[in-house]
Amino acid sequence: MHYNQGMRLSPEHIKAIREVVRRECGPGARVRLFGSRLDNARRGGDVDVLVELDEPVERPAVLSARLSARLSRRLEGRAVDVLLSAPNVARGPVHRIAEKEGQLL
Repeated sequence: MHYNQGMRLSPEHIKAIREVVRRECGPGARVRLFGSRLDNARRGGDVDVLVELDEPVERPAVLSARLSARLSRRLEGRAVDVLLSAPNVARGPVHRIAEKEGQLL
């Protein structure tokens, strides 16, 4: 399933997400939106993002929490769940779902 038209975020919010992730993680970071924000039939819901990094991350839990807080502020207080993908971060089933169904921002 491909969700090109199903992104429930404004262009301003997409730009804000890109800016925060690149500022915190560097220009090589990629970010994908996944979850309920890709479904036009749904309302509300938190913002789920997968941040893909090519280099190991020092203190991934701290980075994830910092990204979540900064993104939430930029998105008018919406809840933001940040999932990290990096060589030293354990992968779970949600990583595969986010990579397969997520839309690159």
